[in-house]
Amino acid sequence: MSGFFEEVKRRKVYRVAAAYVIAGGGIIQLASAAFPAWELPNWTLRLVIVTLLIGFPIALILAWAFDVTAQGIKTTPTALPGTHRRRNVIILVATGVIVSAVAGFFLLPRASAHKIDKSIAVLPFENLSDDKENAYFADGIQDDVLTNLSKIGDLKVISRTSVMAYRGQTPNIREIGKALGVSSILEGSVRRIGNRVRVNVQLINASNDEHMWAEDYDRDLTDVFAIQTDLAQKIVGELQAKLSPTEKALMERKPTENGEAYLAFVQAHDLQCAVEDTGKLKQSEQLYARAIELDPKFALALARYSQLQSWLFHTVEPTRERRQKARTLAEQALQLQPDLPEAHLAMGLSYYYGDNNYDAAQKEFEIARRGLPNESEVYLALAAIQRRQGKWAESTANFEKAASLNPKESWPLQNLAFNYEMLRNFDAANKTIDRGLEVDPGGLGLWEMKSKLAIAEKGDLSVSEKAFQAVKSMPMNNEQKLRIAGSRANVFLLERKYQEGLREAESLPDDVLHAAFEQHLSDKYYLIGFARKALQDNAGARAAFLKAKDLLEAQLKQSPDSADMHIQLAKVLAYLGEKDAALAEAQRATELLPESKDAFGGPEIAAGMAEVHVILGDNGRAIEILDGLLSRPSAVTVQGLKINPIWDPLRNDPRFQALLNKHGAEA
Repeated sequence: MSGFFEEVKRRKVYRVAAAYVIAGGGIIQLASAAFPAWELPNWTLRLVIVTLLIGFPIALILAWAFDVTAQGIKTTPTALPGTHRRRNVIILVATGVIVSAVAGFFLLPRASAHKIDKSIAVLPFENLSDDKENAYFADGIQDDVLTNLSKIGDLKVISRTSVMAYRGQTPNIREIGKALGVSSILEGSVRRIGNRVRVNVQLINASNDEHMWAEDYDRDLTDVFAIQTDLAQKIVGELQAKLSPTEKALMERKPTENGEAYLAFVQAHDLQCAVEDTGKLKQSEQLYARAIELDPKFALALARYSQLQSWLFHTVEPTRERRQKARTLAEQALQLQPDLPEAHLAMGLSYYYGDNNYDAAQKEFEIARRGLPNESEVYLALAAIQRRQGKWAESTANFEKAASLNPKESWPLQNLAFNYEMLRNFDAANKTIDRGLEVDPGGLGLWEMKSKLAIAEKGDLSVSEKAFQAVKSMPMNNEQKLRIAGSRANVFLLERKYQEGLREAESLPDDVLHAAFEQHLSDKYYLIGFARKALQDNAGARAAFLKAKDLLEAQLKQSPDSADMHIQLAKVLAYLGEKDAALAEAQRATELLPESKDAFGGPEIAAGMAEVHVILGDNGRAIEILDGLLSRPSAVTVQGLKINPIWDPLRNDPRFQALLNKHGAEA
């Protein structure tokens, strides 16, 4: 070996190896610092390291074979007498490979883990004030810190709905971190005495429950926004997140200078989160109005108030007044703060729910997404638009994104299941619903969807009873009880248990139903009419259909552009024997919401058109429409057609049997 080492020294291989190691180490250090800042993926750093490791034995070989002289690069003179040239080269290459392998063993794992996990959940702040009404104030501080953080694109921030599930609990940080999919948790407490506020917060590593950072603030009430801003900036620094100038400016902006308006806003926003409780939503309305009365330039309150109006228009009262109020509030918010992302979200919802103007809504949602990169609601809105445009893959991806940002809320998963239902991917739909039931075992919408999927896929009505048994012991408000009763009435009709269905439908109280679901009051009388007709009570059926007609016509005066109401009125008119009027209403519904405009809602209107033709006795046209719906994404399935009594008039038509056989074979 002495001959080998003499050759290595003579050929200056030591010098080249040392220079290569120093230069390679510098390159790796530079890449480790620069690549994360440039948002390059982990594999780019690994590629640099692997390239340098491969290059090391090559550099040794080149140093062995060549020498740098004053006259340029020349071949190293022949080996000294008594040396073994081939053996020395083999030893040299083996040494280089071994050194590279050992270096790779230590360097590559570090390269794989160099990027910090910048995900966080802000748990509800504990209210330590003697006055328990200050719980709203504690929620407001937590919510504003969360909102500030959610506007930073370099972070992943879990939505408010998911973290509120931990209010009042003794937190197990590791379990919460695992459940929410985050690396860090912020928890804190708030004590308010008069105009003084004391806030204590701590940032905790969710993987090992170790404190990363803590801070105490003792300020005047007027400094509450400064506390929130400082908190958010320190968290950003601790997590090494990038903060753009725009994000910094949005974070530092005070939403209002009026403390009383702020408190009203905080309470309103808290109540607004109860999206299925109309009573709380009406209280939220009053508090938003109060906040704006106290501070007419409170742009964020105007934007949130607009969002609430759009939701109430969509779910409770689809009136011109609500639609116009949502638009006006959004416009006022944008006039005050044109760059406020919540205002663009509000305007998008106004276009979406109020006008069915999907292109205009999408533009506003895209602007909102850039300012609210961690807002689950934005991704829900974009996904809803995309499926109406027939962009199923993009819609599904955005629903998944919404679910990842709001993992304790089942609504994104329920919407995702709707997508899979339309695509008739029942396996994926059922798995998605099961994910939702893990989050919310008593979710009425989830159980309704599970029942609907069982009927659509297999014609299985037994799941409906299982669903009822699963939720009947849950505490429910009047609206939820009405929802359950309505669903059970529908299932009884599918089972041809018309007497039971009639009894269930007639038990729904008009006054409560009108207060909670005004647009569904007509559904009650449609169900009654359908059941009585099936029971050969033609006079009773006609009376019920006439009542449904009066209700629908009155509602359409307030909501003339509701395609759902027009198609429902068309079915009622068809049962009343008013053929021309029924076809006119059905045509109006398809003009308002054609499949070419809405790939999600349009098929439902088309299915309603097929029902109208069946009621009127035009089997051929009904079968033609159903054939088309079975050939493209829609909720119409062969099993659904087999079980629903609305299609009973088609049972003996050979064309209908051919349709079922054709698409049953394709499925």
